Amino acid sequence: MITGELKSKVDTLWDTFWSGGISNPLSVIEQISYLLFIKRLDELELAQEKKANRFGGTVQKPLFTPEQQACRWSKFKNLNPAAQLDVVRDQAFPMIKTLGKAGGAYAVHMKDATFMISSPALLANVVQQIDQIPMQDRDTKGDLYEYMLSKLSTAGTNGQFRTPRHIIKLMVEMMGPNPREIVCDPACGTAGFLVAIAEYLRDCQDEEGNYLKMCKEDSHYKASPSRVTEGNGGRAF
Repeated sequence: MITGELKSKVDTLWDTFWSGGISNPLSVIEQISYLLFIKRLDELELAQEKKANRFGGTVQKPLFTPEQQACRWSKFKNLNPAAQLDVVRDQAFPMIKTLGKAGGAYAVHMKDATFMISSPALLANVVQQIDQIPMQDRDTKGDLYEYMLSKLSTAGTNGQFRTPRHIIKLMVEMMGPNPREIVCDPACGTAGFLVAIAEYLRDCQDEEGNYLKMCKEDSHYKASPSRVTEGNGGRAF
């Protein structure tokens, strides 16, 4: 459930876009999503760097190349408004459009994506506000998007609501997915089930990455004749 404080922050952010000339609700959600994605990429990179420093290693498969360091949220958020707009519009946003494999679903959906913020003052204000929104908890992300969708006249009409995390976790544990299975979630939305399955399988691994017996030969998995074994079919949520 979204808190009053988070709702107030979203309302203020929404009003900022409207006063800045971006009044289409769908466009507002798109622009917020792009910026949240850029911020999340930097958070993941910072976590990898922290882990590497702790163990005296290097970051494996860094998300940002040496030439893309200026695109990181932690770098450009403290720039002056004009410089910030130049970086986000001309470097960071084009960078996220090129992520993923050519021809893949991500590339197809991002092909026509447009960064609509043209005012340095508006971007600086928005970046400052987004930086104050806590996004570490996945339920908070779901609450945030559900609340933003509630501002659309079509919200809920097309099933645009998420399943609470604890319900997802319960359902995944009941299904007991096997690492050799293919999972299909036709109505994935924000992919909560798919992420929960990945986390479930990750927790079934030992320190060397080998799957534990409980995951390979799950009794619940083997007891039901309707389940598909050894990856010859799929599972649907």
